[in-house]
Amino acid sequence: MALERQFRQAIRDAVNRPSRKPFSWGGLAGYRQLCAIADGIRQLVDATPDTRYLRRLLSQVERALENYRALANDLAAAHSWLRRVAVVLHYRHPTDEASSEELTSQSVAHEMEELLAAFQPDFKRQPAQRALYNALSRTWKEFGPDLLHCYDIPGLPPDNLAMEALFSALRRHQRRISGHKSTRELRVLGHYQVLFQAKSEEELLAQLRTVPLDRYRHHRQRLEQAAEPRRFIHRLHRDPDGTIQTLADAYQERRRQLLQTKSPDRLEHTS
Repeated sequence: MALERQFRQAIRDAVNRPSRKPFSWGGLAGYRQLCAIADGIRQLVDATPDTRYLRRLLSQVERALENYRALANDLAAAHSWLRRVAVVLHYRHPTDEASSEELTSQSVAHEMEELLAAFQPDFKRQPAQRALYNALSRTWKEFGPDLLHCYDIPGLPPDNLAMEALFSALRRHQRRISGHKSTRELRVLGHYQVLFQAKSEEELLAQLRTVPLDRYRHHRQRLEQAAEPRRFIHRLHRDPDGTIQTLADAYQERRRQLLQTKSPDRLEHTS
């Protein structure tokens, strides 16, 4: 019974595989996992013919595989074409070694045009390839020239995965030190954490000293002014009576100060 439960768990996992774009397609991986499960159950059924439960389970798995075989083949072909697009764009993982081949936006654009011309799926019988073709054609037509600057500008990354990884690390760190799911604090201090990626206190102080003190105070005052409306709303939600009373007192005090500054001017004019 424990082994049968594991088979059921494996099948549930196969039909609910998540996707992580662009290259990890959960549906395709789940279908291949289901094929492996069917092969394993088939071996058990052949070795022990009296296992009725596994035989019924195998028939259900094989029926699901047969129903989705054409779609899975279409999805596999679309995934293969997507891999070819990555090869044409010379897309690589950040940990891979850089290619010594000289690339320009014109050469990459020419290779991409040839690939799109060769990619001609059957729109009626291959829905996955049709969807990929339409998305590629539309994206290339609308944004193609704007996607190739990284081949002409040295040091310009082809994607923002490194930046997203940095933001994810900041959010994980904030949740770990605060114990809360929300990371709203990063809206106020997140840009400073991104700016100062120091490995030691000395390196951090060296980075801080590059900013003049007067300039720091000026921008610090601007930051306080920008944060004051949010702080006011926060105080208003927590203590509306006290916040409104404080605001009214401040208004009266400011009005009194303005009247005091105007009264000497009036005396001078009257004299």
